Amino acid sequence: MSDRADKARLLRSLHIPGAPLVLPNVWDVGSARAVVDAGFPVVATASNAIAAALGYDDGEGAPRDEMMFVAQRIAASVDVPVTVDAEAGYGMAPEELVERLIGIGVAGCNIEDSDHADGGLIDVDVRATYIARMRAAADRIGVPLVINARIDSFFPTSPLAENRKRADAISRAEAYWSAGADCVFPPGAGPDDLRVVVAEVGAPVNAGFPLKRGSLEELRAIGVARVSVGPQLYRSALDHLHTDLQPLFEVRA
Repeated sequence: MSDRADKARLLRSLHIPGAPLVLPNVWDVGSARAVVDAGFPVVATASNAIAAALGYDDGEGAPRDEMMFVAQRIAASVDVPVTVDAEAGYGMAPEELVERLIGIGVAGCNIEDSDHADGGLIDVDVRATYIARMRAAADRIGVPLVINARIDSFFPTSPLAENRKRADAISRAEAYWSAGADCVFPPGAGPDDLRVVVAEVGAPVNAGFPLKRGSLEELRAIGVARVSVGPQLYRSALDHLHTDLQPLFEVRA
């Protein structure tokens, strides 16, 4: 367990406001090794990409055992800390989720507050309690699992009116941070929203990064501590595959 605890502590230490940890999210062993070979100090998975590669829909459409198996293979293939997108927890109790994640050798996880069973968002107090139980379970095991609490107030599936999203995100961020999360992640938040979350919550903040139009310099200036790209690299890889396949098809014809 000491190696896993060391990796978790290293992962946490890399969340520096203004000098963010940049995470090119992966979906299999090959992409994980490419990220490490490029010099990145941490590997992060993208559940959307893994589910798609396995032939399932995002939003816990893939069986948890298959998702965990891929995560385990990734963690076993690299020497750096691995943080896993655990979606909303796959229906597991928080203690079971933490035991499973630490058991497969990962140092951190995303946990989101979208309700994949009934739609909308999970009640903030219910999700905060879940995170608190995750933190307590990790403490008991002795591995300080890095919990990145994803806040889906701004997400396309959010049922909130536009003028309520920022206040809801701040409320959730404060609750999850107080419950023991190490970082909060409001995907879909624009620069102005991110500035307010960073300023008002005081927690390390994860920002999404659109590859073709994002600015890392702007995110550094805002003070975010973590940047991730989600399934964009997987989709880019597929685009390149389609491009490479087309001339082969034309030759065949």
